[in-house]
Amino acid sequence: MPLDSAQLNAFAAVIDEGSFERAAAVLHVTRSAVSQRVKLLEEMVGQVLVRRATPCTPTEAGQALYRHAREVALSEADALATIGGGQRQSTRLAIGVNADSLATWFPHAMSHAAQGHHITFDIHVEDQDHSANLLREGRVMAAVTADPQPVQGCKVLPLGTLRYRALASPAFLQRHFAKGVNAAALGQAPMLVFNRKDALQTRFVQRITRRPLAQPVHWLPEAHAFVMATRAGLGWGMIPDPLAESDLKAGTLVELIAGKPVDVPLYWQYWRLNVQALHHMTGAVQSAAAQVLLP
Repeated sequence: MPLDSAQLNAFAAVIDEGSFERAAAVLHVTRSAVSQRVKLLEEMVGQVLVRRATPCTPTEAGQALYRHAREVALSEADALATIGGGQRQSTRLAIGVNADSLATWFPHAMSHAAQGHHITFDIHVEDQDHSANLLREGRVMAAVTADPQPVQGCKVLPLGTLRYRALASPAFLQRHFAKGVNAAALGQAPMLVFNRKDALQTRFVQRITRRPLAQPVHWLPEAHAFVMATRAGLGWGMIPDPLAESDLKAGTLVELIAGKPVDVPLYWQYWRLNVQALHHMTGAVQSAAAQVLLP
């Protein structure tokens, strides 16, 4: 039995918006109508598709169906754009991006892709070591990721390397590392970390000390605020070159140890769909990345 398009759209809207109420508002129907459509879809496939939580998330069965719903929506939008005539509908691209790419080169790719094309974006910010999970869950159709292994149904393109350096203000460096950057000093100096998934600082420390340490940590999950806090002397942290370039030239940030960067290769993974919006975005991502990332 073919899937009912209204039921499929209601299910996808619940996942997109995170609740039945917001899905109803987007679809311009009542909450009970959305609930009924999702319930009928679940009864037809014989499995629970939505975890009724805050926010609503897809079950394992729901993940596969959600991806199907997004693929159908993309293909329909692409077909309408090809046919032409009437009012053009925009194609929504759900994309996973790490915060540092989003704070530097990725907006240029978005702007370039959207020029002359009816594309809107639904950006999911996720650490580069975990963004491929968004593809596996069907939450996004493309992602900037550090994972070179293709997710099932995806293509992978290398983008280049984002170089990070362990940086601090000159005053912080003098205060905490006057006798050198060693295990004892690193164990006492406050460290800035983006979030619980950010392993860059730990990687740098273990390269120096060959063992994990229990340092005092400031959690600061915003890229520009992270740089500002480092500049202000709150702690030391790993900052990508594109965000640190002006501070390094001005001397407001300095390396803990010169010549000890942490390089993170980045990849573009995207669904294997013959959809023009994805092709435009892929070209724009490759072009923008080439301007900033190391080859």
